[in-house]
Amino acid sequence: MSEFKLKGGDDAPSFKLDSAEGEISLSDFKKVILYFYSKDNTSGCTKQAVSFNDSYEQFKNMGYEIIGISKDTVASHRKFAEKYGLKFHLLSDQDCKVAESYGVRKEKMMYGKKVMGTVRSAFVIENGKVAHALYNIKAESSADSVLEALQKNE
Repeated sequence: MSEFKLKGGDDAPSFKLDSAEGEISLSDFKKVILYFYSKDNTSGCTKQAVSFNDSYEQFKNMGYEIIGISKDTVASHRKFAEKYGLKFHLLSDQDCKVAESYGVRKEKMMYGKKVMGTVRSAFVIENGKVAHALYNIKAESSADSVLEALQKNE
């Protein structure tokens, strides 16, 4: 889709954001599954987080760390992670600059009004390069979509 910003082979936009564990940078990791979501504790975003959590060990065995990013606060992320036993990092992008750099902030229709929102997306990043960019993924099958993309590489 040409309307989206990143594709395989592109440099992954770097970032440094706060999490419950402290400041985290993309450069802290060699292999990352980075996913963007709208809001902690909403139905779809909870399904998406649980999807990644259920596949966490599988991704870890492949050498990947999982990172979720939304504009929620660190305090909100901490409660969300504790409530669902999430094993991965949740980062706070309150000004949405990282979401914008990845091209996932788009105008959407909500209750008949145009609003800016986050497109549910995931990126496989290896050594600072985008290996796969998956935009408009389904909440409950987010992890499966990433695993399918990775299997195409093998």
